[in-house]
Amino acid sequence: MEIFNPSRFAVGLTQRVQFNNFGSKIHFGQSLEQDTFQSSSPTQLVNEVVIKKMITQNPELKRLLNENNIPIRLNMQELQELMDGHCKTTQEFAGMIAKNLPQALRQQVNLKDLKDAAILHDFGKVLIPPEILNKHGKLTEEEHKIMDLHSIIGYEMLKNSGVNDEVLKLVKFHHNNFEEKGAKRDYIPDINLQILNIADKYSALTEKRVYKDALSPKQALTIIYSDVQKGDVHPFLFQALVKAVTPPQSAKIYN
Repeated sequence: MEIFNPSRFAVGLTQRVQFNNFGSKIHFGQSLEQDTFQSSSPTQLVNEVVIKKMITQNPELKRLLNENNIPIRLNMQELQELMDGHCKTTQEFAGMIAKNLPQALRQQVNLKDLKDAAILHDFGKVLIPPEILNKHGKLTEEEHKIMDLHSIIGYEMLKNSGVNDEVLKLVKFHHNNFEEKGAKRDYIPDINLQILNIADKYSALTEKRVYKDALSPKQALTIIYSDVQKGDVHPFLFQALVKAVTPPQSAKIYN
């Protein structure tokens, strides 16, 4: 893996970087109608009674859980810790990335939807068994499959709760799982999803977990820089992230 070198990084369009045809994942410029967010605050949904109602009123969710042998066992403490920690941090990074984008791109961001989706993106982990969610060792293939379902579970839980369709899509596809689920025919990932994806990844990389130590900002940026090189992250988003997390005196080299 090539180590990210700030002094050599330059933002610009190349033959391989096109705003509306960037690899298989990156697309800018989508304009979608958006509904209003019904709840005054997404955090109101972190309520055991509300969550139980979400489950009982959604046959599709219960089918998904049964098919994957996931018990209906709420881990409210885990969810609250996520909302207060990782989800809040992801929301903060997402907002900072949006703020540091070029103006033409910043105007395409729906900051309300982005921030609501950021705080809710891991909502489905309330139903992921804690022995998988907080496993110290490497996950088995079956455990990975269950862990990966958290985005779909979160979507199913939230879809009848007053959350608007755009926030629901961001929650459902925040791991760029729209291709493997066959959803790309109906959903084009917009700039809001791309910001959420990179903010989530940076937040996770720089946090200490039971199964890993926290990486330094430079280490995390190096990993995400490799995604830029592969064509999975647009350079403008990466530059905005760098500006967001780099001290002002060091950020000058990116201008």
